[in-house]
Parts: sequence; structure tokens; C-alpha cells
Amino acid sequence: MSVRTVRLDNAAESTLAALRQRTGLSISEMLKRGLHAYAEVVSETVSESPYEVYRRLDSACGGAAVAPASQAKSAVVKTIKKKHKR
Repeated sequence: MSVRTVRLDNAAESTLAALRQRTGLSISEMLKRGLHAYAEVVSETVSESPYEVYRRLDSACGGAAVAPASQAKSAVVKTIKKKHKR
């Protein structure tokens, strides 16, 4: 288990204090539960990769991509081979 240092603004600090008073949970337990809850929210809402978003939008920056960046080298080779077959 690791130790983390977290800086909270006044609003977050007062929210944390109010939640601790209502629930009786420790600061560590409150933060753990908050992280787990946020992880669930993110897993439900984030479904597209940045490549998929740009591909769908067909924007000028990345919209003409023929493959994701992780496959860029093989995509370049395929494109060059295709071009020279003409």
C-alpha cells in the first residue's frame, strides 16, 4: 500500500469533512470509494479512443488517417506498396 499526498481546495475540504461527519468513514475510505465510483462512471461513458473520435469527425487533423498511430508503420508500408502498384 502506498501513501499519497493530496491537495484539496476549500470547497473540496468542506465537502470531505461533511461526508466524513455524515458517514463516519475515514478520509482514506472516502477517497477510495470516490475513486471506485469515478472509475465506474468513466467506464460507462468513455467508449471511443481518440483515433475513433477523429475518424468519426473527419477533421483536418487526423481525419485522413488510414490507421491508428500504433499501426502507423505498417499502414505506411501498405500505402506505399498500393501506390507503386498503379
